[in-house]
Amino acid sequence: MRVGVHINRFNHPAGAPALGAELAAAGAAAEAAGVSWLSVMDHYFQMEFNGGAEDPMLEAYATLSFLAAHTETVRLGALVTGVTYRHPGLLAKIATTLDVLSGGRATLGIGAAWYDREHEGLGVPFPPLAERFERLEETLRICLQMWDPTANGPFEGTHYRLAETLCVPAPVSTPHPEIMIGGSGEKKTLRLVARYGDACNLFATSPEEVAHKLDVLRGHCDTEGRDYDGIHKTMTYSGEAADEGDLDAFLGDVTGYAGLGLDTVILAPRTGAPAEWIESFTAPAVPKLAELD
Repeated sequence: MRVGVHINRFNHPAGAPALGAELAAAGAAAEAAGVSWLSVMDHYFQMEFNGGAEDPMLEAYATLSFLAAHTETVRLGALVTGVTYRHPGLLAKIATTLDVLSGGRATLGIGAAWYDREHEGLGVPFPPLAERFERLEETLRICLQMWDPTANGPFEGTHYRLAETLCVPAPVSTPHPEIMIGGSGEKKTLRLVARYGDACNLFATSPEEVAHKLDVLRGHCDTEGRDYDGIHKTMTYSGEAADEGDLDAFLGDVTGYAGLGLDTVILAPRTGAPAEWIESFTAPAVPKLAELD
């Protein structure tokens, strides 16, 4: 299994002026450690479990572009983009820009969005869940149409209507940036993974639960005529072992997931100084996880 790092806190002890240098150092540390993935949250208010809305939060795609300029090999993405925050035509251009400027290292991580407080606080419409999933599917269709150089033309959906789906320059990634759909809902989310996704992201709830979700995904792939093995399977781990730097406990936790076919374990440390954490904890974890399959 490969290792990813999800940067989700920006409360550096030296404050906002230190964040640029800290993120650049985190990117360098990640690549030196052999980390394959760097991500940030797509939120405008910090999560309640991470300190609350009054804690610092950076906009996702500006941050990813900064990381692109300070890295060379690691894949970059939001974990995950909220479908409600950007018109899908603009989102496709934003993800394309990241892909072009990073040399083909962008992943479009995307989900139905859920954080009602920041929607209400910043005046962003927050439709009911069923409508958000409808918008998510239309957004996926729009992105794929915009990334198809032969398909420029109108898009007519229930929620979105585009007169043109022109996207120039085209993405560097072939055939398009990886699409990662986040979430584990069995009826809608995993079905969308099977229909449109290149990757999925699950939470490390338990080996039994993750195995079940993957079985559900396999069933949807059979229905959609998709190659299950061709979908990149990732899992986010946010346990206390990683936060506390206990490598042995972490390896004990993750070993239970070996053999499930997971490609990448994404670590989500709750620290505002991720560079040092990557050097001290992630670097020795990378070769250990590489031995697991």
